[in-house]
Amino acid sequence: MRQVTVYTTNKEYSHFVELAKNLHYVKKIETDDEPTKEEILNNIKRGFEELKLIKKGKLKTTSLNDFLNEL
Repeated sequence: MRQVTVYTTNKEYSHFVELAKNLHYVKKIETDDEPTKEEILNNIKRGFEELKLIKKGKLKTTSLNDFLNEL
């Protein structure tokens, strides 16, 4: 398998990605899109919801040692 990197303008970016998605031989498309403000806020809200569940004991956490060992 071979890999291609394409640099394009913001104006033409979405058109090019849609074009590439429609090519039958393209297996994977990786983009470096920055998250939108809405996505960032949703992630923060989800984090607070998880924190509430952890405090209530309804969600398990990973110990610091286990977390560091995974790195």
